Amino acid sequence: MRPEVLQSVALAVAQARSVETVLGGIVQGLGVEGDIALARIWLTEPGDICSSCPMRAECPDQSRCLHLVASAGRPTQAHEDWSRLTGAFRRIPLNVHKVGLVGGGGKPILIGSNLAASQWAADPGWARHEGIVSFAGQPLIFRGEILGVLAVFSRAEMDESQSGWLRTFADHAAVAIANARAFEELTRLRHQLEIERNHLRHEVREALAFGEIVGESLALKAVLRQIELVAPTDATVLVLGESGTGKELIASAIHDRSARRQRALVRVNCASIPAELFESEFFGHVKGAFTGAVRDRVGRFELADGGTLFLDEIAEIPTTLQGKLLRVLQQGQFERVGEGRTRRVDVRIIAATNRDLKRDMEGGRFRQDLYYRFSVFPIEVPLLRDRQSDIPALSEHFLRQSCLKLRRTDVRLYLDDIERLTAYDWPGNVRELQHVIERAVILGEGGRIRLDLALPQNRGPSAAKEPRAPAPSPMTGVVTDEEMRRRERQNILAALEQAQGKLYGRGGAAQLLSIKATTLASRMKALGIKRPRA
Repeated sequence: MRPEVLQSVALAVAQARSVETVLGGIVQGLGVEGDIALARIWLTEPGDICSSCPMRAECPDQSRCLHLVASAGRPTQAHEDWSRLTGAFRRIPLNVHKVGLVGGGGKPILIGSNLAASQWAADPGWARHEGIVSFAGQPLIFRGEILGVLAVFSRAEMDESQSGWLRTFADHAAVAIANARAFEELTRLRHQLEIERNHLRHEVREALAFGEIVGESLALKAVLRQIELVAPTDATVLVLGESGTGKELIASAIHDRSARRQRALVRVNCASIPAELFESEFFGHVKGAFTGAVRDRVGRFELADGGTLFLDEIAEIPTTLQGKLLRVLQQGQFERVGEGRTRRVDVRIIAATNRDLKRDMEGGRFRQDLYYRFSVFPIEVPLLRDRQSDIPALSEHFLRQSCLKLRRTDVRLYLDDIERLTAYDWPGNVRELQHVIERAVILGEGGRIRLDLALPQNRGPSAAKEPRAPAPSPMTGVVTDEEMRRRERQNILAALEQAQGKLYGRGGAAQLLSIKATTLASRMKALGIKRPRA
């Protein structure tokens, strides 16, 4: 075992950035050197196959042991494969056998000659058959921590001088392994941050598109009070309500007011995931787990680790997969598809549905234990028709958003627009209101939005029905009669100015105000407004 070869191998692995490359470089570099027949590395890791390990009876604690992670050599029989990581010595208990003593105590062991006759020989027949006469085991120590064991089996005798060179090499190898681990962890964290960053950018875009929670109605205030109570806890929340009521906004508000707000809020629409991809979507998969799995994939639970996972439309989760979801909710444990390693996550769950989940449970379409797991703290979002006093404020809010999005500055809401919006029954709730306002802005002209074209006619107020009085905006409170007359006067003057004094016909003030010309003339007379010259 020549010092210059050890130095060459040490320099080569020092530049590697992955643990696998470092380990492979060490054993392959040593395995082709002179009389060395076999080079192996074991690293200290938590126990993983204790139930089936052939050395279980000898293991003192069954919590940590030495895992064989790299192997290379030159067997005398060409059909043998000494690079495999299986076999009787793939796991070695600490402080058991010669390798275990090196890994447990941190002291090197040298058997310079006649290994087959030594008390340390685990398989004397193998040593005689392969002509192996010596063994050297060195601990891999970095900053006082024993990372594992480097062991070499040689077909020539080894002395203390060679063991000393191997000791120096083992120190360099330990540094290379520790550095590679650090690089891999940094790469993993950077990848995690990139995923979270991209996800958060998407969430911000969606949040800005929908807007913030707007309104002051009693029904909405009751929901906001529930949010304030549950947000600081880690309790699972079930958000109930019709489509379009703003269940996602409720989930965002809970997350933003929780201790997890610095981490990601990850959203999953359960209704949009094919049944065969549910496990991969939730838990991730490893490369080659199934056709099309060309790389490892992080699942939504792992992505939301430390943060919040919003499961929308949970009633759509297939019953065959509800048990696996229950396990991760109860124990915080899961496995990626195609991987045997159990992972742990710390995730807060907020679920939502527009269906009667209790009825689904009673009908056998939803697991009872999963239902009770979700419904720790239910919040029911009120319908828009149950919070009509919020319609004026919401309409103004969506008008500002639409004007910004569509680059329109020449449209605004008038009193009769608010009357029309308040009279409508809004089967699609807040989402429908947002889309109607945006459509009306697109169709608007002459400073007016076109609700007459944007609102579905079959659900709006009929021509014979007297339009209901609009609820006062919660931002301004009750308006006095004097203030109402002042506003009406300003509105008519603005219409006259925009119509350049024209009262009747196309583009006239009466058309802009959506009232009859005779009605306009009557109101002008009552308010003391003189008819301007055209």
